[in-house]
Order: sequence, then structure tokens, then C-alpha cells
Amino acid sequence: MCGIHLIWGKKASKKSIQALVDATHHRGPDQSAIYSPWNGLWIGVNRLKILHPGSDADQPFWAPDGNSLLILNGEIYNFLELKSLLMKMGIEFITQSDTEVLLHYLRVFGAKGLEKLNGMFALIYIDLISKSVLVARDRNGEKPLYYAQSPDNLVISSELRGITTFQNYAPDWDQVEHYFYFRAPAPGKTFHRGISAWKPGRYSTIFRHDTFRWDTLKVSKEKNSVPSQADFSERLEKAVLNQFHADVPVGMLLSGGADSSLLYSLWYKKTGIQLPSYTIQHEKKYRTTYSDGDQAIRFSKQIPTKHQLIDVDQKIFLENWDEYIRSVDLPIGDSAGFLTWLIGKKAKSEVKVLISGAGADELWGGYQRHQAFSRFWDQHEFWSKWAGFLEMFPFGREWKKFMSGIRPDPNHTFLNFSALQNPPSELTGDYERIFNSKLSEYKRMLDFDRQVYLVQDVLKIHDNALMAHGIEGRAPYLDTTLLALWQKVEEPKLFTGKPWIKNLLRENQLSWVADRKKFGFGLPLKEWLREKGEFSKKIFATVKTFDLTHGDHFSNPVRQLLQNPETGAKTQFLTLYNLFLLAEWAKLRQL
Repeated sequence: MCGIHLIWGKKASKKSIQALVDATHHRGPDQSAIYSPWNGLWIGVNRLKILHPGSDADQPFWAPDGNSLLILNGEIYNFLELKSLLMKMGIEFITQSDTEVLLHYLRVFGAKGLEKLNGMFALIYIDLISKSVLVARDRNGEKPLYYAQSPDNLVISSELRGITTFQNYAPDWDQVEHYFYFRAPAPGKTFHRGISAWKPGRYSTIFRHDTFRWDTLKVSKEKNSVPSQADFSERLEKAVLNQFHADVPVGMLLSGGADSSLLYSLWYKKTGIQLPSYTIQHEKKYRTTYSDGDQAIRFSKQIPTKHQLIDVDQKIFLENWDEYIRSVDLPIGDSAGFLTWLIGKKAKSEVKVLISGAGADELWGGYQRHQAFSRFWDQHEFWSKWAGFLEMFPFGREWKKFMSGIRPDPNHTFLNFSALQNPPSELTGDYERIFNSKLSEYKRMLDFDRQVYLVQDVLKIHDNALMAHGIEGRAPYLDTTLLALWQKVEEPKLFTGKPWIKNLLRENQLSWVADRKKFGFGLPLKEWLREKGEFSKKIFATVKTFDLTHGDHFSNPVRQLLQNPETGAKTQFLTLYNLFLLAEWAKLRQL
């Protein structure tokens, strides 16, 4: 895990690239470097040493002939397999690092070699002979990458804060509308005009800083194998062994839920090695709803871990908030970001890698919106006809949201289920074209979550919150072999409720985990706002001030909540926290 940076053009200089590297020191506190391969091009890197910590694996990593070099953020999990192939071709190695293997693999196979990588990565590979730059990001978007392009310059960096050191970019307040409904800017956008997110699975070989030709990484199609529970189990076990491997201490983000519990139990079953694990523990009065800590305690009594509980309450939140908001690269409307950051703060003295269950819910149907869509689509003719009428009756909040979101178009219906509240029609076009019409309705919704929610929310806060403390986050459920299996599955019943994951838990004597009701990972916002203490006072005051200073940029629904947060706290508590986060971030960045 590292930070990578590039400036190519008229304003490229040693001073400007050093500013990018300095701005992201937290991403790679173990080593940093800058270099100019030719006039008008500068690159920089921050290295977090995970595999082969020795200095001979420092970056940029050079080819022996001095004709090419590589900077890499991430890990290549099948690097030993690739290394074996290269050694048969006569290539010799001087380190045990995946960076060296990847450099040689790209030298031999070029950009097409990216197709064979199993890993998470953002990379910049430079060929000094052709004066070309290959830039790529992994299929799932586990590693962030942003760019700003003009006729004079191309700037690329692992974080936005790096690019904003290069020049001033005007705020893009149009993205607040997307953030209000979908927790993040529109796909590919940021809150800065002129700075875009490099799309997952995209790569480009660039010969001039102002000329791009995009290509997309495919997942290799497998021959004639039928998806099965046994196949899933075998691939997941291999992914666990691959991704739990490092040359530095590894730990586990343990929620007590299905996904992380299964990963750790498979690791312990295969190796018998205890690892540190970390779980948020909420106040006792909230543990009926927020029970991760208690569930993790029960789990650690059955499967040995070096377990630690990390307390959170309003006082701890407020004491840590200023430090947390300074770490936020791009605000994402999800209080899980703060909790993950709090875990990272505790864990950084003990580990440099943390494993999580990210990706399981998105790929295998673990969220309530997936269950809601399944309920809708199983009887879509009935619901399309009667939902509007039934909505008038005094059903509970969950049923009200379900029925109010139903539309004749299944894609539009799932968008409504995904949003914090039904978005206006003028906003949905940016999202509707992401749906893959070649997929079945069930798989289409999961593929949408894989491309949007997973990338923009789960993986972004995972990277941001952990890298703030110099910790690498890994997600075995997103292993390329598991993604290839997922692409072959067509049976609708396998796309709701994560049956394969729960079956594996039962096989490992963890039925009580499999049967546990799904709870979201986040702060008790509704309860804290209802208590009317320092937390709610800070939230209400901040968003009201945000309306006074920035309200002219926002739509009426946004302004109504900003102006009257007390009345919206009961039903829009998630949105209210998100606007508070945005307001605090914008104030800190002087936007």
C-alpha cells in the first residue's frame, strides 16, 4: 500500500511533485521518493512496506537495464505464480516483492499483462524508450486514483488532497445533490471541478500528457465449470491464505457478523494462528441494536483471537472529531468511516494490515435493499399496480419506503431502494446508464452496487480511514477468482441473503453467526440526536451555519433540512450526519 503521483506538462517541477508526496505522507511513511524520467514529467511515491520491507524493494522500482520503472499502490496476490512463469523465461529476481514481479511482467507482456493480475492496485509504469506512461486501476476500485487534465498538464494522485496542492480547483457544489441522496458525488466526480476519479478497471497507455485512450480490464472467462458451494468454498479459502499473508503484522476488522467471522474462522482453521482482532463496542444501553462488540466477544470465545474492544460514545466521538475530519480526503456519507478510522487509530501500534469483509454484501445480496428488491421483483406486477394505493395506509417506516420507491422500471425501483430518499428524476440519469441490461434483474442490481456503492462508499472509506494511520486494508471477498465465479452465477436465490457464506459458517459450527440478523455498521445517530446533548448541538449548529454560508448553491430539499435539522432528526438522521460531515470538511478546506 502506497501513494503514487504524476505531473506531466508545462508546470511539472520538483517542487510541485514534492508537494503531492508531502500531502500524502500518511499513505507511505516508510519511504518516499521523486524522480523525473524526462523533461516535463515528474513522478513521486510514498511507500508502506508490506512485502519485502527491505530497502532493495523501494520505489520507484527500476528494471535492470534502466529502460523502465514502476510505482505501485497495492498488492498483487498471485505474484508468486507470475514469478514462476517469468523465472522459466530466464528472468532473475533480487527481491521477494510483488513490485519487482509486476515490473518484469509488464516489461514482457505490456498492458495486456494486466489481465492476469489478481490483486488490488493503482500503478504507473514508465517506458523510457517509447516515452510512454501506463496508468491502471484494479477492477474493483480497491485502490483510489484521481486525475486532473488540461491542455497544459496532467496530474495523477492517490488522493485528492495531493492534486489540490498543485493548483486551486473550484468547488463543484452540483455534487451536493448526489451526495444528499446517494451519500457520494456522482460516479467519477468529486467535489472539485476539474478533478475526476479514475474509473475501476480502466487503464491507458499515454504518449502525450493530453492524449488518452481508455481500455478496460476484463475478468478472464473460465471454461465449462458450474458454480457451486464447493467451488466457492475452495476459492474463498485460497483467497484467505493469499490475502492474510504479509511480511508485517496482520489483524482483523471483526464485526461479529457473517462476513468477517467467516474469514477469520477459515484462517484459524487452516493455520491455527491467532491474530489481533478489533471491534467497536457501543454503550450498554444501545447494544440491543448495536451489538457488534458483544457478538465479537462470543465469537472470540469459540475461535481464539487476540481480541480488543474499542469503545465509542458521544464524548469519544467529539474528542476525536477534529483529528478525523483532517484525515478525510473526500467526504462520504457513512458514519462507518469514523468507526473504521477509530479502529485504525488503536490498531496502528500493533499491525500494518487489516482484513475486512468488504464486498460480500454487495456481491452476494446482504443488504436490506437487496431483500426489498427481491420481494418486489418476485411479485412485481402486483406491487407495480397496488403500491401507490397501499402507501396511503399507516404502515411502518420500512414498508412506507418500500412502497414509495416502487416504479414500473426495476432499475428505477432499485435506485429508490438504494437512495436515502427517492431522488428527483433529473438526477437518476447519471445512475440508470450504469445498469447492465444484459444481466438478469437480480444480478443487475448487485452489479450496480459493485460498480457504485462498493467503490464510492465502502472501499473509499476503507482506504481513507485506514491509510490515515498507515494501515493497509484488504478484502478477500473481492479476490479476482471469486469475482470470476460470481460472474458465472445466474441462479436468483444465490443473490439474496448470502447463502453460500452462511452455509460455510454452519459447516464451521458458527450457525449462531449465520442466523444473526443483519445490522448496519455505524454510529447510533438516531439515538444520539434524540438525547439533545453536545453531539446534537454541534450537528444542528454546524448545518445551520452551512446553510447561511453556502445555502444558495443547494436545492430546496437540502436547504430545508439544513435550516430545520431538529425536525428532520427522527427520520433523516443519516442525511443530517452526512451534511454535517460535508460542512465540516468544506470549512476545513476553505471551500
